Amino acid sequence: MSERQNFNIAAYLPQMAALQPDTPAVHFPLQGEGPDKCYLTLSYHQLNQRSDQIAHGLESIGIRKGVRSALMVKPCPDFFALTFALFKVGAVPVLIDPGMGVKNLKVCLAEAQPQAFIGIPQAHVARILLGWGKQSITTLLTVGRRWFWGGKSLAALLAGESNTTAYQMVSSDEDDLAAILFTSGSTGVPKGAVYTHGNFSAQVEALKQVYAIEPGEIDLPTFPLFALFAPALGMTSVIPEMDFTRPGSVDPEKIIGAIQRFKATTMFGSPALIRRVGAFGQTGGIKLPSLKRVISAGAPVPAGVLESFSSMLAEGVQIFTPYGATESLPVCSVGSQTILEETRFLTDKGQGVCIGKPVAGITLKIITIDDNAIDTWSDDLEVTDGEIGEIVVQGPQVTRSYFNRDESTRLAKISSGDGRFYHRMGDLGYRDEQGRIWFCGRKAHRVDVGEQRLFTIPCEALFNTHPAVFRSALVGIQVRGNTLPVICVELTSEAHNADKKQLVAELSELARSNELTQSINTFLFHKSFPVDIRHNAKIFREKLAVWAQEQLS
Repeated sequence: MSERQNFNIAAYLPQMAALQPDTPAVHFPLQGEGPDKCYLTLSYHQLNQRSDQIAHGLESIGIRKGVRSALMVKPCPDFFALTFALFKVGAVPVLIDPGMGVKNLKVCLAEAQPQAFIGIPQAHVARILLGWGKQSITTLLTVGRRWFWGGKSLAALLAGESNTTAYQMVSSDEDDLAAILFTSGSTGVPKGAVYTHGNFSAQVEALKQVYAIEPGEIDLPTFPLFALFAPALGMTSVIPEMDFTRPGSVDPEKIIGAIQRFKATTMFGSPALIRRVGAFGQTGGIKLPSLKRVISAGAPVPAGVLESFSSMLAEGVQIFTPYGATESLPVCSVGSQTILEETRFLTDKGQGVCIGKPVAGITLKIITIDDNAIDTWSDDLEVTDGEIGEIVVQGPQVTRSYFNRDESTRLAKISSGDGRFYHRMGDLGYRDEQGRIWFCGRKAHRVDVGEQRLFTIPCEALFNTHPAVFRSALVGIQVRGNTLPVICVELTSEAHNADKKQLVAELSELARSNELTQSINTFLFHKSFPVDIRHNAKIFREKLAVWAQEQLS
């Protein structure tokens, strides 16, 4: 009888520690600037040993299998060791983006009902002052100096932990709960996606296959959660010096310096970060020959941004833009070569953004647009190729439910029989004759004007071609009982003092030039669009709609 497979996502770390014990697992920036910058380096052996030590300590204070543990720790060496230790003991990390706002944070923690809270001192202070998780949290661990709130500090926990033997990690089945990851809440309240160990394993294998990633590569991840995949892929993580809550405000020189110093082969960054670093690099004529691939996700990446960043890359190296969501990633992927040589021109004409073909293992369908729950799959739901509908997906990396949100789960899942299901992405798109998928915006953001239905991405693309427009957003507001389509415009920095009347005239002419936008004749200029904290790229159109309603009332 064959040995039972352990799907515990933490199993990748000891495997890599055995295969390449002296290979650096993580480089973390300390003090200094430029070439004199000091880094703390942990080898795979050291990271695995550190996480084993923490796992013994966690178990000693009652954090073990099934214990939901809120984790609010900034990226640091112990962030990696702690996360893998939590997986090793079978605990369930609850990962919430601290930038989603105080109100949302409290709601998320109330829903997740964590029994343990692991955080830096600032997180514990906020927890006490704002009443986070006070009904469920019984175990406290502080990463840093512990003050008056009780529990233990990580340093004290490890100082009192005499067990230096390898930790025998919990054996996990494919369907065992691994973590709760909260969505960014770009279209409503954030929801906790329930990840199984099978989901994580499928993600790792998909990323490895789609992007041909090999052990020994050097990764520069500018999104903390993505950094956790690097050890599972056998890569060395170079943690950049940046504020991870503001990727659009990074210092390009620090990102470029880290890539050059460690000869990074892979980089992950949000569109906002890619834009900033690419513009700096193109202006300075900088080259990054070590990069084999760049991955950017979170929102569509404008072709101009791909173009500027590509100027730093060696010939044939691409920027890939995977499509997916917290509930399912990756779903599709497309490279910058296809976008720059072909699809960008169709995007500018209002045909949506090409997100490529579904990755291996993913079944993707386009169904009729419907805001109601769909309990059971029927082939009659599917629309024909070329018709815009909702994107639904099925596959091993697709999460099955939301934690403590039965109604949200019902709205997002369609049973397809035999225990399988389709996840409704909440995104709209269509399939072209080549089998590629084109993204047309969020379902919740469509605007119905009489019998015409307007979709955000196709309409906005037309106005984004204007040289004075940094980005635009379609919203619908109510005027005397009717829906009025409005284009909110954020101008480029160079165009802030431009003649607004002239701009409106030019944008109106653009609107009249395409049948998609002929019903649009109202334009409002907004100083700086509200965007999600996670990627600095997803536009909060709901907030813009409220603002536009106020402006026109």
